[in-house]
Amino acid sequence: MKIDYNYSSRIVLGTAQLGMNYGIANKTGKPDLATARDIVHTAWDGGIRYFDTAQAYGESEQVLGAVLSDLGIGNEVHIITKPSPDIDHGNKKNLEDALSQSLEDLKCDHIYGLMLHRETFLDLFETGLADTLKTFLRQGLVENIGVSLYSPIRAKAALEIPIISMIQVPANMCDHRFFEADIFDLAKKKSAMMFIRSVFLQGLLLMDIRKIPKVMQFAAPVIDKVEQLSQEFNLTREELALSYVRQKYPHAFVVVGAETKQQLASNLSAWKSEKSVLVTTRIDEIFSEVDERIINPTLWPH
Repeated sequence: MKIDYNYSSRIVLGTAQLGMNYGIANKTGKPDLATARDIVHTAWDGGIRYFDTAQAYGESEQVLGAVLSDLGIGNEVHIITKPSPDIDHGNKKNLEDALSQSLEDLKCDHIYGLMLHRETFLDLFETGLADTLKTFLRQGLVENIGVSLYSPIRAKAALEIPIISMIQVPANMCDHRFFEADIFDLAKKKSAMMFIRSVFLQGLLLMDIRKIPKVMQFAAPVIDKVEQLSQEFNLTREELALSYVRQKYPHAFVVVGAETKQQLASNLSAWKSEKSVLVTTRIDEIFSEVDERIINPTLWPH
């Protein structure tokens, strides 16, 4: 499979924010349909052709499907979705029903990428899950099979499965685990598509240090260092974070969410900035070791 890493098309719009309140720094909550339309339209005008969603993201699939249909671009974009993690993935009928529901909600006849929402579902591949997914491919309902991952060990295992052609992992200025485990090189050798999520660490890396919740004060020193780097390189924190992943991972797509069209426009501007600042070495030095409590949102107190 030939992968297009065109500079502008490497940004993927993550749509969790369109269907639910998402992210520690979320200020506006779930947008109304008009705002969602503005966000998707801004993405399209900015060159974005990939959209990441999931059944677990509230009404995200329904909203995305309605907006893409309204804009008349549903057949011109690449949609990646994930079946609900709450269904029995070992049951073929459950997955068939889930895919049918996604196709109906997204108002399309096929999905570019179907990702498993949890890496633990890899354990089911030898007991029927692989056969079900192969059926979806043969029927033309799905073009690519992938999995969303949290651990490098599981990522290596996923890349050894022939049917998997895309994986999604977290990576950002503070989280270098998958790079250090050579996951990006392994994916490139297999010609598997790499998708990076959590570039802003669910918004934590962009937060005003004075507004960090009390239960998250353990992250304050890291946020302070990010702000110092921002001043050192004369870049906004958005520019800093996006410049880092753009340079560090040239053969990966980057998932970015947005609460408003202005926020997305700002991120697109930061991504396309031609400032020739080599920030990766400096960031790698400063954040060579970061407490897992900070880089793993599943460990955050709620």
